[in-house]
Formats: sequence, C-alpha cells, structure tokens
Amino acid sequence: MTAVTRPRVFGTGLIALDLVVGPDPDTPVRSWTGGTCGNVLSILAYLGWDAYPIARMNDDVASNRVRADMRRWRVFLDWANCAPTTHTPIVVQELRPLRDRRPDPRFSWSCPHCGQWLPAFRAITLDIAKAVKPALADTSVFFLDRLSPGALALAAEASNHGAVVVLDLSSKVNERLMARAISITHIVKYANDRVLDVPRVMESSSAVLLEIQTLGGMGLKYRHRFNRSASNWMHLNAVPAPRLMDTCGCGDWCTAGLIAEVAARGREGLLRAGASGVRAALRYGQALAAWNCMFEGARGGMYAIELDAFKNQIDRLLSGHFDDAVDVRFDIDTTAIVTCPACTPESTSSG
Repeated sequence: MTAVTRPRVFGTGLIALDLVVGPDPDTPVRSWTGGTCGNVLSILAYLGWDAYPIARMNDDVASNRVRADMRRWRVFLDWANCAPTTHTPIVVQELRPLRDRRPDPRFSWSCPHCGQWLPAFRAITLDIAKAVKPALADTSVFFLDRLSPGALALAAEASNHGAVVVLDLSSKVNERLMARAISITHIVKYANDRVLDVPRVMESSSAVLLEIQTLGGMGLKYRHRFNRSASNWMHLNAVPAPRLMDTCGCGDWCTAGLIAEVAARGREGLLRAGASGVRAALRYGQALAAWNCMFEGARGGMYAIELDAFKNQIDRLLSGHFDDAVDVRFDIDTTAIVTCPACTPESTSSG
C-alpha cells in the first residue's frame, strides 16, 4: 500500500452521544462523542491519525453535538452524514459515588424526561458502502464494532488495499455475518463479560492474526498466528490505575493504543511488528486504559490534559513512576442542551 504521512483510519459502528451525569448534582451534564467506534476514532485523531467515521447522522441536536465534538479533535466528517440519515444514538451514563473504592456507573437508553427509548444504532447501507469504497485506497486501518453487509463490504475493500481490519465485538452476532467477518478481519477483540469466545477464529479459513480477550481488572489474554499456527494464550496483567474515577471507555483506549502502535503501515506493518511488537503495543494500550480511569467519561482525559502532558504521563505509567497528583480541568460546554426526538419543549423544561 502507498505510504502516507499521517495514517488513515476509516470506521463504522456505534457512534453515539454520551450524556455523562456526575455524582455531584451541581456539576453540569457533559455531552461527548461516545460509542466504541466514536471513541476509538476520536482517540486515534488525538494521537495524530486522520480519522474518518462512516455514519448516518442527521440534523438533530445530538448529531450536531457529536459533529462539533469530533471537529474539535480534527476528525474528518466527509462520510458522517450518509443518506438515508437517521437520529444519532444517545446513551445516558450516570456516575454514582464510588462503591468499595470502585466506580459504579449506570447506563440508560431511555430519556430521563419523557421516558421514551432514545435513538438506537442504525447500520450503514450497501449503497453507502458503494459510495465510500473509492476513498479507501490509502487506508491503514478499517475499524468496525457492529456487523452488517455494508460494514463488511467496506472492510473487505479496505483489506484488498492492504489495510488492517479491526473488529471490536460488544455482543454475540449473527453466525453468517461472523463467518464472513473472520474471513477478512485481522484483529478481533472482545470482553470476556460480553462474549465468551469467537468460534473458528484461528482456523485456516480465518484471516485473523491476533485475538484479544479483555478481562477487566485482571488484564487481558491474547494469542496470535504470526508463525502460521496459533500460539498458546498469553496473559498481560492490567497496568494499575493511579486513581480510579471511571472505567468507561478503557477498552476503547486499549484498542486505539494497539492500533496506533502496530497498524500505521497497514497489514504490512502489523506483520513486521510480529509477536514482540504486538505485546509492547498491548502494554501501551493498557497504559492508556489505566490513564483513562483517572477521569470521568469514556474520554474525559482528552478534555482535561494537554497532549504533551498526556504523553509524559503515559511514559511514566509504563515506567512505573507515576505521580497521581494530576490537575484535572474539564472544558465543559454548558450551552449544549440535548433532548430526545420524542420530547416536547414542555417535557424537557419541566425535568
């Protein structure tokens, strides 16, 4: 594939608006881009990548807020408003006081004002995939966290151009789509509390080079096929978090860190990294996840810490010499009032 100055990542899947309600009732509700795909692409943009989400955002308030937030991190929105457009999903995350010194968040997919279900994820169509395909020629990575015919068509096209295809699963999926996915996917990642295993992932018909299962506070385990046959499972303990405020989004930071370290040059770069490079990249991703635990929200640290300070703090985490006295300052936009499509002005103002 053609070398590029800044690696490019295209992605499709859950791009949502997170409404983060802190434990302090006097703290304004924060609204940030969320969802696995939204977080991973925003983090990669923060780390210096050119990121292109493929989505069906319309002109509702949530869509406008997500676009504004992504622009802040210089995410490219060329394919964010593909037709037929639809409402952007909204997830309410309520951060409750620490329980046994651990965060105890609660998630809701219903409107706190009117009680209606908030907008859900809608996959891209095959027509959208057909329109996006020509843009994938110089792509380093194609990321997806939801399987659909359109998403798989784009993943296959990106793979044909030498990109690394990364699948981050959050739940069990249709067997037919999963069989198609593992025939074109190079990195598969999933959490053990959501997906127990991915069948046939290391068989000869699979394209998978790296399988990762995250274990929460116990770290992760992984295996690879860089030597043609599957390796044994290997374990990496978690990097200890200096301060535990919120664990939401940590898996997304780990994924983004891995991608940033081994996939900038596409599949060729991943193969060159090999087993030792992947282990170091996973450790880097775990350090990002530990750092993220110090902040509220799935990407809260991006709004609190300048990039140079972030890099310094990650280096210190990896070396085991981290001082947890971090000055946390959030840039809170209190003017962004987000309502659900079912709400009337009266129902939102009376809540």
